[in-house]
Amino acid sequence: MDRRKFVKAAGLAGVAGLTAACSKQPTGVSDCDAGVTSEEERFEWKMVTTWPRDFPALGTNANRLAEMIGKLSNGRLTVKVYGGNELVPPFETFDAVRRGTAEMGHGASYYWKGKIPSSLIFAGLPFGMIAQELNGWLYYGGGLELWQEAYEPFGIIPFPVGNSGVQMGGWFNKEINSVDDLQGLVMRIAGLGGEVLRRAGGTPQLIPGAEIFTALQTGTIDATEWIGPFNDQAFGLPRAAKYYYYPGWHEPGSALEGLVNKQAFEALPSDLQEIIRTACKAGALDMLSEFTARNGEALTRIREGGTEIRAFPDDVLAELKRITGEVLEEMAIKDEMFNKAYTSFKNFYHQVSGWTEIAERYYLNHR
Repeated sequence: MDRRKFVKAAGLAGVAGLTAACSKQPTGVSDCDAGVTSEEERFEWKMVTTWPRDFPALGTNANRLAEMIGKLSNGRLTVKVYGGNELVPPFETFDAVRRGTAEMGHGASYYWKGKIPSSLIFAGLPFGMIAQELNGWLYYGGGLELWQEAYEPFGIIPFPVGNSGVQMGGWFNKEINSVDDLQGLVMRIAGLGGEVLRRAGGTPQLIPGAEIFTALQTGTIDATEWIGPFNDQAFGLPRAAKYYYYPGWHEPGSALEGLVNKQAFEALPSDLQEIIRTACKAGALDMLSEFTARNGEALTRIREGGTEIRAFPDDVLAELKRITGEVLEEMAIKDEMFNKAYTSFKNFYHQVSGWTEIAERYYLNHR
């Protein structure tokens, strides 16, 4: 046989075989484009969320996180996202990841306070640290290690995946002119803020995001906190309430969380594990950046629509702060893990606040 013809034929056969072996992945990247060989194991995961599908900043952050994992892994790990109620109800996200119904979850840690009291701390505390300070504690002050320790008994590994920044105080259909106006107030409010409101005389309720507008519009609740202008406008809340109060004393910089089933995580090769860590960290930056960019323009539209934007009276904030300290100290006595995380949180807060005062606060007062 002619040697040159043999080499040419063999080359063509190899190309044909390689092309046939290339398969299109759910990420839109083929095995060959991605550099994936047939011997490399692929993983298909599910992610359940506490948010409505494609909801701005929250739902879309979950989508982008899944896409990033798919791209960084060259299609070796794909993640399909399910919004709240698509696979499980929003507040069953934690249990779905614990059971392995889904390998990942996306939500807020304070939703699990009934299972893990200390979970309240990792989202941030009322009158606590702002996003920049909280990220400092989580990534460089031991906060993330404590978060993962708290979730260890449940077979879940948590990661920060975003932050809302300082939130608004909420939407109200009655004026808040004094502490007395909190008496009997029925308000949708999550996390530790709900307990603080209860002790101030109000009635807290925890309602999934998708149900808030109807509850407020129909008078089932008198008020609601959600996040801030960008998300609140998307939910139509300016059409359901007259007054928009600030600041978000209850959530001055709330971290969002990614939940990962520990068994599924440990079954991954080390490079895919690192991709998840890196993608979650990138998602944390992405969400805070988007909120910073979008809240200002949304607030302008809300003002133009006629909403009355008001500050909480100083005496109301002072009373809520007093109650917050009382609640935190009581919880620290009752739960060992809560006390451990809260002690770390407080120590970091006192350390970092000195810098925040002479840097960010002083600058903002004079810029």
